[in-house]
Amino acid sequence: MPWLMPAESAPHSRTWMVFPCAGPTLGSSEAERAAGYGAWVSVARVVAEFEPVTMVVDPSETARARDMLGSDIELLEAPVDEFWARDVGPTFVVDGPRLGAVDWVFNGWGANEWAQWDKSAVLGRLIAEAAGAELISSDLVNEGGGIHVDGGGTVLLTETVQLGQRRNPAWTPQRVESELARTIGATRAIWLPRGLTRDYDDFGTSGHVDIVACFADAGGVLLHSQENPEHPDYEVSLDLVELLKSVGLDVIPLPAPATLSDVHGFVDYSYVNHYVVNGGVIACGFGEDAADARAREILAAAYPGRDVVTVDAREIFARGGGIHCITQQQPAVSA
Repeated sequence: MPWLMPAESAPHSRTWMVFPCAGPTLGSSEAERAAGYGAWVSVARVVAEFEPVTMVVDPSETARARDMLGSDIELLEAPVDEFWARDVGPTFVVDGPRLGAVDWVFNGWGANEWAQWDKSAVLGRLIAEAAGAELISSDLVNEGGGIHVDGGGTVLLTETVQLGQRRNPAWTPQRVESELARTIGATRAIWLPRGLTRDYDDFGTSGHVDIVACFADAGGVLLHSQENPEHPDYEVSLDLVELLKSVGLDVIPLPAPATLSDVHGFVDYSYVNHYVVNGGVIACGFGEDAADARAREILAAAYPGRDVVTVDAREIFARGGGIHCITQQQPAVSA
């Protein structure tokens, strides 16, 4: 049997995260660094209420991590520079009782000048070994946040990520799809033309799909819906609705919060960047009671029988991602 990446809603054996450490992502001031540590810890603590969590920690941060996380979360020491676990870690796959881990090439989301990835580029192999997974090496420059699967062979991805000039300039769509078939069992690829506007800023990923669209457990695709015409993602959302409907998918709008901008410009606040855990959903919160509550209701319907818990994600988004971006599921395997 080929390797297959299960849906995120399939049972997990644990969640992997990476603890923040000093560098441009964490922040330059003491207040910024404290806020960054706090945001990662808040997510880890909530996830740990549903399933085991292993946190990769740079040796320079071990004492802080243990103090902030307590004894319920397992620590694994390793050199760290970037700490977006979804992207720097492996993508786990299964084949019956076998657990595999796809080790993509990581180059700092397209060799961005600010990115530091020498240490993170080897975390895929380290985590795979620690998890007892069979390593599946890939030459594709890719990140876990750049794909979303339904567990049945369909994958969502973005033309500006896998086909981007700073990642895979010589790759064709057919070559990417062939590699995804080999590594994650994808038999149908749905290409989005682009991601959200903010994601193309200097600190963006150039269009990760995990902030735009994902498969719902109850069927259909949850799609970020910017309802304010003043935001450039209003048109992006409309175009993506039409594309997804044209390939036969049911679209479930997940409206954005009301906040349009911050000091850097238009925000990409998105409830799509949630994380599904055993028996629950960890939803992004943006300090808007009504919008956060509406998102919980939609997510509860999309993932029946799961508790939806909101965690403030603004400090994570301020650093270029969300809750889904800092977590990575390790699926359970059959006996």
